[in-house]
Amino acid sequence: MAKNPVETWQTKAEVPRRIRDESVAKVQPPLSGIPDPLPLNCQGLPKLVLTPRELELTESYSVEQLLAQLRSRKLSSEELTRAFLRRAALAHVVTNCLTELLWDDAIERARYLDSLPEPIGPLHGLPISIKEHQGTLGKNKTSNASYVSYIGKPQGSTLLCDILWDAGCVHFARTTQPQAIMHLETESNIYGRTVNPYNRDVTPGGSSGGESALLGIRGSLFGVGGDIGGSIRVPAAHCGVYGFKPSAQRLPIAGGTGHMFGRECILATNAPITADRDSLELFMRVVVDAQPWRLEPSVRYQHWVPYKFTKPLKVAIQWWDGVVKPHPPMLRALREVADACKKAGIKEIISGLFYSDGIKEVLRLIRDTDKLLLLLIKFITKEQPNIKEYIGYTTIWNLLNYSRAIFLVTTINPENNIKDTSYKLYNIEDQFIYKLYNTE
Repeated sequence: MAKNPVETWQTKAEVPRRIRDESVAKVQPPLSGIPDPLPLNCQGLPKLVLTPRELELTESYSVEQLLAQLRSRKLSSEELTRAFLRRAALAHVVTNCLTELLWDDAIERARYLDSLPEPIGPLHGLPISIKEHQGTLGKNKTSNASYVSYIGKPQGSTLLCDILWDAGCVHFARTTQPQAIMHLETESNIYGRTVNPYNRDVTPGGSSGGESALLGIRGSLFGVGGDIGGSIRVPAAHCGVYGFKPSAQRLPIAGGTGHMFGRECILATNAPITADRDSLELFMRVVVDAQPWRLEPSVRYQHWVPYKFTKPLKVAIQWWDGVVKPHPPMLRALREVADACKKAGIKEIISGLFYSDGIKEVLRLIRDTDKLLLLLIKFITKEQPNIKEYIGYTTIWNLLNYSRAIFLVTTINPENNIKDTSYKLYNIEDQFIYKLYNTE
């Protein structure tokens, strides 16, 4: 009798889920005080679960402040790493953001760094998180990129991981990405759905949604994601953190697990997602200063030079693109930015290319083992000519290969985000997005 294909992929998917669950279970002391049922907004839970010292280390300092304490030996890497390991475990309980908590590897690395007579680099002792498909250092590591087909696929270090490692970091957590690494939500047949720590009914964005959910509740302060159509910018915006999409071929990408290698119509880029603005520049400076072009020829030879303004800026604001009108909270945020710029003296003045093989490889990887094609991947792949999930505000920057950053402006408040009932709908796409907006 033939095996049930659903049972086959589900059985295979149990392996990485078991690895994840066993890694989170290593947390010491075990997490306690978590309410059942969980609240929709989980921002208050760390105060119920973590110690006062853990709260201080994970909430009271910027990355630069923590690095200064680590360099001066006022703080040990082991103590800091243990605090973030426990907070990351809590973040996973409430958002399902981890693929693995690197408890043993992280503590071993932190102890080693603490034993050295001098700091070894600009990230000495700092715990960092990384999107699962981008790999990590450690023994017998694998990466599946949320493809059931890739479960158990060996993957060790990558050039980006090596650079961060040599700079002194501690890899402590690996985070979720969606099926095909392409959703603007984060859901896969392996790990399930990742949710937003501010509201568990909604998404943290994608494809770097595991990173944004983790950083959104300060389970990490310094993360590594990736972007090909909004995968850093959307999750950063959804979870109130900072993201930067550099131009492609600015940072190394070799060694990551994925698909479509060699088909380079629109190029993906690794990218930082962090809890504060200065960490974006720190990430870029550390990686570029390592001269990755010496080992990865596709990376551009270009040093990191902070820009100094010699005259007032002129800023253009795109209130809408003529196709889909942004929802009221987005327009309010834009108005706040425009007002702030004016007060500071500043003057205001693509889908088919993603899959140049006709999506054959992605569909084969999913159909061979996953079997189930998730809704958003079905939109992007099978219904592309009439796609309803509008992504014009993010993908144009990938098509043009421009860099772009996301920064925190404001939070959504239902009281001043009233839906405009007199709004004139411009087209089918605009109508679809307009109807999605709910003030609550």
